[in-house]
Amino acid sequence: MLQCFDEVPDTFLSCGAHQLADILGGPSLFYLEGLRKPPLFVTVLQHGNEPTGFEAVQAILRKYQGSQLPRAMWLFVGNVAAAKTGRRVLEGQLDYNRSWPGTDMAPGPETALMADVVAKVTAEPLFASIDLHNNTGCNPHYGCVNFLDTAFLQLASLFARTVVYFTRPLGVQSAAMAMHAPAVTLECGQAGESAALAHATEYLDACLHMHHIPDHPVAPRDIHLLRTKATVKVKPGLDFTFSGQGSDVCFRPDLDHFNFGALKAGAAIARTSESLPMPLIALDDQGRDITEDLFAQSGGTLAVRKALIPSMATTNVDVVRQDCLFYVMEEVSLAV
Repeated sequence: MLQCFDEVPDTFLSCGAHQLADILGGPSLFYLEGLRKPPLFVTVLQHGNEPTGFEAVQAILRKYQGSQLPRAMWLFVGNVAAAKTGRRVLEGQLDYNRSWPGTDMAPGPETALMADVVAKVTAEPLFASIDLHNNTGCNPHYGCVNFLDTAFLQLASLFARTVVYFTRPLGVQSAAMAMHAPAVTLECGQAGESAALAHATEYLDACLHMHHIPDHPVAPRDIHLLRTKATVKVKPGLDFTFSGQGSDVCFRPDLDHFNFGALKAGAAIARTSESLPMPLIALDDQGRDITEDLFAQSGGTLAVRKALIPSMATTNVDVVRQDCLFYVMEEVSLAV
């Protein structure tokens, strides 16, 4: 059940993400007054192992403690139950960032929760929506958008030159909020990095001070725009690892080092049992199976058929099972 507040408790400003479940009692929505309206909507901790967004909000609230924020803010603090144990999502839960309006998930407590949040924060106009995340592999900081609209691209490029446009997976916060305001997802690197926290804090502060979102197109030289072409997953039930032997599939341990770089045609990404059928499935944005277009097996080697750009590759087995192995990207040119 959604907890609603109009101020943050004192303990909120100094606690760890793992303590929030006890402090707040559950997923929580705050409305915090500011000097300017309409409010900014900020979402943190949709995944319990991604605390940088929450820590950046703490830094902002400490900075303006005793005074009003530069702009009013809605703040949604998400999966505090998973944060208590440092996990992305708990067994039996739907992924919070697949449960927002527009999802293809069956209705459940998480989808009802997100519908409630959207109804409350969109009752009046919003300035913009920002959803903050960490990732588990080696990735640059980058922004994501669901619409190639000037305001969306301006918000994303304010965070980083690298911007990803995607339409799947469904049910993500930024896609749901894009129906109501310019919306971005920010990928802030790995949890615990001081540079990630500083970057996220600086960005939030800039958005709170922003008078308006620029309405002129982003210059092509100021943005490296990519589109998600496919999502690559390991087929359910397979035993896989990123180190050693003894599994159905042994992926190379440096797979995440290719994020936003390039895997050359023929590059091996795993060793497999010679009799094992294709262990991966790759679906494009229309849900079509394009696995055989991207990957090939021969003599126990799993390789890419053609050069491709991976993103969000991770060597965390649990995250791969809960989400995906990586996304396949392609570059997009902006019209001048």
